[in-house]
Amino acid sequence: MKIGIYPGSFDPFTEGHNDILQRALKIFDKVVIAVVKNSAKNYLFSLEERVAMISHLFHDHKKISCVGLNSKLTVDLASELKAQAIIRGLRAVSDFEYEFQIASINRSQNSDVESVFFTPDEKLTFISSSMVKELASYGGDISKFVHSDIAKSLEEKFNN
Repeated sequence: MKIGIYPGSFDPFTEGHNDILQRALKIFDKVVIAVVKNSAKNYLFSLEERVAMISHLFHDHKKISCVGLNSKLTVDLASELKAQAIIRGLRAVSDFEYEFQIASINRSQNSDVESVFFTPDEKLTFISSSMVKELASYGGDISKFVHSDIAKSLEEKFNN
């Protein structure tokens, strides 16, 4: 079974993330979405909220699961799950240098786990979680950028 780990902050999970996920599912038998906690970032949604939102979106997809990852390396999770690859998205050339560094670090920790890069549909390359949160904070229309359930969660966060 070919298993891929798709790590990210996913604060929130966007249609760009979903596009990468759908592309990965064409290659992998199973994809585990690993929601990470990066101490350098401030999140709108807690790790538990992000895992719950994504798990809800894909609760009926047998090839997709979601876990929180805050106390171990992605490559260690990959080893535990017997995953062959870490899935990453590249929106623009500017993403490449950072992703190349991460892939190299991951390889230094576990050379058996490959990094696989996907590019999203061209109409989704400008979407970022930060942009979606900013737009939502001002009451903008985010319906094209996130699932309706996530749009509701964003609306609730900003109305509180």
